[in-house]
This record gives sequence, C-alpha cells and structure tokens, in this order.
Amino acid sequence: MKINNFEIIFLPKKEWKGIPIPMRYTTEEYFDVSMEKNEMGYHIKFQKCKFDSPVTHYPEEYDFPDKLYEDHWEKASAWGIVEKKDEKQELIACIEICPEEWSNRLIVTELWVHEDFRRQGIAHALMAIAKEQAALQQRRAIILETQSCNTGAISFYQQEGFEPVGFDSCCYSNRDLERKEVRINMGYFLKGK
Repeated sequence: MKINNFEIIFLPKKEWKGIPIPMRYTTEEYFDVSMEKNEMGYHIKFQKCKFDSPVTHYPEEYDFPDKLYEDHWEKASAWGIVEKKDEKQELIACIEICPEEWSNRLIVTELWVHEDFRRQGIAHALMAIAKEQAALQQRRAIILETQSCNTGAISFYQQEGFEPVGFDSCCYSNRDLERKEVRINMGYFLKGK
C-alpha cells in the first residue's frame, strides 16, 4: 500500500522483534478524569482542561519503552514505513495488531508516526490496515489504549470512528489521576457484529 511517496510494508517478526518505538508527544491539554461516589453509585466525568504549560511525554521517562513484537503479544502482526539510511533500515511509522481471541476483538497494540511525518495521512492509512484485518478476521471490534493527556491521539481516534469504552486510573502508576495521565480505552465497532 502506498501513501504519498511512502510504501507501507509488512514487518516480519524475525526482523523487527524488539525494535523500540520512540513514543514521544507534547500536549497542552488533557482530559481530567474525576470520580465522585454518591448514594446511587459513581459519577465519572471526562472534562477537557489546559495544562499551565506544555507537557512532553517521552520513552525515557518509563521503565517499559514500547517495542514491536513484545512476548506478551504472541500473535501480533505489524506493518510500517521504513526508510533506508546509510545501509540501515529506519522505522518512521508503524502499526501492530494482535487478536484477543476470547472476546473476538483485535487490539491495536502500537500505532506510531515519527514527529517529522505526522499530519500526512500515514496514521489513517495504518489504521485502515487494522480495520481491514479486523474485517478479514471477522472480529466484532478493534480496541486500543491511549492516555487522557494525549488529546491529539484521542482526537485522531475519534475521527477514525473510535469512542471511549473505559479507563484505568492506576495503569501506569498509583498517581495517574494526579498526573493527568490516565489510561483511556477506546473501541471501534465493526458493522453487523
């Protein structure tokens, strides 16, 4: 598949396993996740707010940087765009998907486009591969995770037809709510499923 002057290719596991994905983004906004308990149960609110100053998240701040074909994604498949530089292959964009058999869903485990190549339709083309694979595999939904402070990603996923399906307020640390970095789960539902 081609997008602009780039070709999206399948990334074989034996060649790409363990390749780090430098997930880096800067944001000025976040979705504040708040929970209030009352006599009827819980009231959960997602409200868009502004940071006092821009916040950058980068792989080095975590002990678990993203990599392709992690062992816990046993049946993963990946596609991407590769540039050749000085006889080396450099990844500039990728998507990795993995079936979740028990729920008949497809998980987007990784979606990344290098900062220099964003806003050119590459992420849309990569997501089209996930949607095509989900249809071919007769999955009922595609799911993924993002962070409440990654408003650019949330906006992109909404444009792609995804909607919030849940959250985890202590996925990354015990202070996720305070840090404004809450795991947001999003889903895309295939027609007729």
